[in-house]
Amino acid sequence: MSTLLKNILRFIFFIFVQVFVLDKVPFIHEYIKPVLYFLFILWLPFNISRAGLLILAFLFGLCYDYFGGVPGMHSIPCLFIAYLRPFLLNLVLPQEKTEVSYIEPSVKSMSIGPYSIYIIILTLAYHILYTFIEWMQFGSFLFFIGKVIASSLLSLLLIFITELLFFRKANYKTNAA
Repeated sequence: MSTLLKNILRFIFFIFVQVFVLDKVPFIHEYIKPVLYFLFILWLPFNISRAGLLILAFLFGLCYDYFGGVPGMHSIPCLFIAYLRPFLLNLVLPQEKTEVSYIEPSVKSMSIGPYSIYIIILTLAYHILYTFIEWMQFGSFLFFIGKVIASSLLSLLLIFITELLFFRKANYKTNAA
């Protein structure tokens, strides 16, 4: 299956799972909202250009906003993690690893340590910005921190379960024309 087709199917899959499954789950508590859809952005190929990544993340967030009826609420955090993604990948991966080995981020391509750091930091960044936009005030700092931590932990649990359930065969880059 081509990379383009695989990513189009992921785009549709993550939007539908979030809208028709996770958004239907009642809040476990006032702090916790299950979010998994932004994993699409984290799984995009290494070689995607920054401009392409930002445009795709904006369209992805806007698509989800359309279903939720809240324009900008999800597109802004999606843009933010898409902006941070290349910088974080450069920090956690040796340069030669992204240039010669694998096509997209995964446990197999990055190893468990760097991949976990990558997922945790971008999940926290997403939830901090999303919660701040949703709330737009600091009435109670403990409530803000509690919501960010609880939602991030649930999202991380969902992400790692998704990694285990949907094993992604790591594809090598080739130099063949």
